[in-house]
Amino acid sequence: QLIKLAQREVEHLRNIRRMNATTSDVVTNDKKEPLNGDAANNNNSKSEKVRNGFFVLGMHRSGTSMLSGLMVTGFGYSVGAPLIGGAFDNEKGFFELIPVVLQNDEFFYTQQIDWSYNVYHYDYQKGYELANANQKDGSPQFQEGRKALQFLNNPQSIPWLQKDPRMCITLKTWLPLLNNEPAVVWTYRHPMEVSQSLIHRESSFTLDHALRLWIVYNMRALQNSIGLCRIYTSNEAILKNPLAEVQRISDELSSICNVPKPPNALTKEQVGKFVDTSLQHNTKSKFNDGPIIEQHGTDCINHCHCD
Repeated sequence: QLIKLAQREVEHLRNIRRMNATTSDVVTNDKKEPLNGDAANNNNSKSEKVRNGFFVLGMHRSGTSMLSGLMVTGFGYSVGAPLIGGAFDNEKGFFELIPVVLQNDEFFYTQQIDWSYNVYHYDYQKGYELANANQKDGSPQFQEGRKALQFLNNPQSIPWLQKDPRMCITLKTWLPLLNNEPAVVWTYRHPMEVSQSLIHRESSFTLDHALRLWIVYNMRALQNSIGLCRIYTSNEAILKNPLAEVQRISDELSSICNVPKPPNALTKEQVGKFVDTSLQHNTKSKFNDGPIIEQHGTDCINHCHCD
């Protein structure tokens, strides 16, 4: 059942990409009017609201580090410091601002949540109340958040990029703390690729657990970013043509979401140095001949609607 849900979600995300063959799927809602899911994606007009930066949203192991790395090292989007460095499971680096990661962990901890369990039950309002109550009194419960906001709300950081997969869950806690509404770049990766990557890294993970996380993170990323200007992409699209796809994302952040243009131009040489397909250890092609994909193939649920 979990695999069926995951495959339905993949097809739904692909349908979003197909809705408009000539422009990006974007949600803009400058007047803060309620939007009904992806029906708003037909609104592709340029937003008049200037957005100082954007969040990269995506499930863990979905290529968010590769995407963010290209945008930071290539275009020069500001990401702040200190950052989480490279590791065995992410050799090029994570491009995650440590104060943001630590504060998200604190939000989780106060609600008996961790990045890999119970995230479905995260209450963004409780998170905001904790942040708001401790924003000025020096409480250790929001000390990392104060550091993060010094970067995110600093005019010198424009145009900024912020990436932490936990933000899929906590985004609505952060939004009222920002002095400017951000844009969102949302990316996804095939659920079996993500699941196998997680199982390889986390010895205690099962396929059931990994797929549940994939569903919750992607669901919350979409739900929590309704009303924001969104640009969609995927790990597959970036790997297929990284220079063109990442250039499209940057162009549409500026032309549609009104994020200021970055200082640098992305070059083929920079892409070649940063993107190494050999580091993509778990690809869906490995699973195409298996019984799971044979029974629940990507194309068998074309008529799915996920709210």
